[in-house]
Amino acid sequence: MNPILLFQQTNIEKKMEEAPDSAYEIGVVIGSYLPFVVLAAIAYGIYYYNKKKKDSE
Repeated sequence: MNPILLFQQTNIEKKMEEAPDSAYEIGVVIGSYLPFVVLAAIAYGIYYYNKKKKDSE
């Protein structure tokens, strides 16, 4: 698998124009923001775990 494909840029505006209905547009928006939300949640979880571990020492 080519690692560049993992970071491929997609044109969201073009996808919105070609969307068959509004449900597809909602899916594109959710799919665009979901990876960032998941990464932020993981980062916060790691931060909270390490903070709690440091405070208990």
